[in-house]
Amino acid sequence: MRASGAYPTALSDAVVGGPRSARELNVPHRAIVRRPSPDLADGEVTHINRQPMQIERALAQHDDYLALLVRHGVDLIFAPESPQHPDGLFVEDALVIVDGHRAILTRPGADSRRGEVESMAGVVERLGLRADRIDIGTLDGGDVLCVGRHVFIGLTTRTTAPAIAQFAGFVAALGRKTVAVDVPGCLHLKSAITSLPSGDLISVDGWVDPALFESEGYRVHVTDEHSGGDVLCLGDTVVLPADAPRTADLIASLGFRPEPIDVSELQKIEAGVTCMSVLL
Repeated sequence: MRASGAYPTALSDAVVGGPRSARELNVPHRAIVRRPSPDLADGEVTHINRQPMQIERALAQHDDYLALLVRHGVDLIFAPESPQHPDGLFVEDALVIVDGHRAILTRPGADSRRGEVESMAGVVERLGLRADRIDIGTLDGGDVLCVGRHVFIGLTTRTTAPAIAQFAGFVAALGRKTVAVDVPGCLHLKSAITSLPSGDLISVDGWVDPALFESEGYRVHVTDEHSGGDVLCLGDTVVLPADAPRTADLIASLGFRPEPIDVSELQKIEAGVTCMSVLL
C-alpha cells in the first residue's frame, strides 16, 4: 500500500473503512490524516540533528501506519494534499479535537507550518464541527494532551502562554481544566507523556515532572526510552514506536496489548505515533 496512490483524494469520498467489529471496542471511529509531501525530508527539526532520510522507506512506513488504523476499525478521512508543506503529514499540530466534536484550529510555532491550518479548516467545515481558532501567540497540537477532564498543554519552543490561555477559554465551557506544563527537553508535550487506555499516563524519565500530573489525580508510569512517551490508544491496543521494546513490556505488564510499529525514518523529522492523525 502506497500513500501516493492507494487512497481517495476528495473529502466526499475520502473514507476508507476498517472491520466493523472494532466498533465494539473503545476505538476512535474516524481519523483525519494526510499524505506526506514529496519534500518530507525538509521537515522541521528542533531537538535532534538532521539526518539523511530514505524517502521511499519513510513513505512505506506512513502507509503501514495508515493500514494499522484501518486494521483497527478506524475510517480514514484525508485532508487535502499539501506538497508545499514538508511537515503537512503531522495533522495533529494544526488541529485539535476535544470531546470528539469541538475543533480548535491552531497557530503552529514554526512559520513554515502556518499554511497547513487552512486546509484543515476546510476539513472541519465539511465534517460539520464547531470550530475555534488560535490567533494569539502560537500553539502546536502536539503540545495538547486531553485526558479525563483535563487539558494539559506544553510550554515549548512551539507553544506560548498567551495561546494556552486562549485555548483554555475555548474548552472551559466543556468542563475541561487546562494546565500548562513546562517541557524543556523535547519538541512537544506528547513527545514526553501520553495517556494509556486506563487514563493512566506514560512518561519519559526526566522530560516532564510526574508530580504535576499526580497532583491532578493521575498515575504516571515512567519509561527510560525516549520514544516510549508517545503512544496511541486504539481500544486496549497501545501503538508505540518499535524502538521502545522496554516500554512495550511495561505496557503489557499493565494489561494492555502493545503494538509496535516501525517509524524510524519518520522519526528523523521528530515524528511520533500520535502526530500523524487526529482521532474523532
